[in-house]
Amino acid sequence: MEFDALTFRENFNRHAFIVRHNLSGDPLFSLPRLIELSKRLPEKYVAYNAGDVSVAEGLYRGPRNGLSIEETIRRIEECRSWMVLKFVETDPEYRELLDGCLDEVGRLSEPLAPGMGKREGFIFISSPRSITPFHIDPEYNFLLQIRGKKRIDIFDPSDRTVLSEEELERFYAANSDEVNIRFKEEYRPRSKAFELSPGEGLHFPVTAPHWVENGDEVSISFSITFETPACERRSIIYTTNERLRRLGLRPSPVGRSALRDAAKFYGFRAFRRARRMIPVGDR
Repeated sequence: MEFDALTFRENFNRHAFIVRHNLSGDPLFSLPRLIELSKRLPEKYVAYNAGDVSVAEGLYRGPRNGLSIEETIRRIEECRSWMVLKFVETDPEYRELLDGCLDEVGRLSEPLAPGMGKREGFIFISSPRSITPFHIDPEYNFLLQIRGKKRIDIFDPSDRTVLSEEELERFYAANSDEVNIRFKEEYRPRSKAFELSPGEGLHFPVTAPHWVENGDEVSISFSITFETPACERRSIIYTTNERLRRLGLRPSPVGRSALRDAAKFYGFRAFRRARRMIPVGDR
């Protein structure tokens, strides 16, 4: 991993920025090794579908391609598909690689966002011209391009004309990366585009809306992610706001009032602890 320290400090978790890496020739990302990895992973850790979908399709909502996992990887050049191998850190070889990368990230991120945890890795294998639809992710993310080229259109995570407080509340309250957010064509001019080639990577701030379009070749990317206590705190406050809104209230947006955010955070944690002390039959 290679970083410009000043760019990192000024933009981390605020704006997308380019990083560099030397993983493009690593044999762990060859198609035969990825087939082996897909066989070792639990089937629920592999998601794949047709890649010729619209930006607005919704993540994981596309039609299936009619192939097995192994067939999809072997025929990725012509099968017009999109695949992700999730939680590759459960495999020792890929865990070592993930930790090596994130240890280097941590030297610069720790002063800005202390407490790196929940380290996870995802490998994306995509056919030429395939689309990863518009979505958000709850983690700090660096997407490292290993093979092929891709274009990422990414938005300012604080732009509430693209991503509303209500959508963030529903996203966090559902506690699922398969909750989709709505895309409108009018959003396109508000995005910033980055073209990634092998050896380059992109930092994604937490919940920065984005979509991805591959170039004319097979694409392989390695997404290295982590969370911090600040991520958990943010999730709790948004979840609390969602519950308050369902009660007919109008909660203040996250970040608007430090005092209200603190009250929601500690109140939610106290409520959760109290529930754990009550026997299930008495709830």
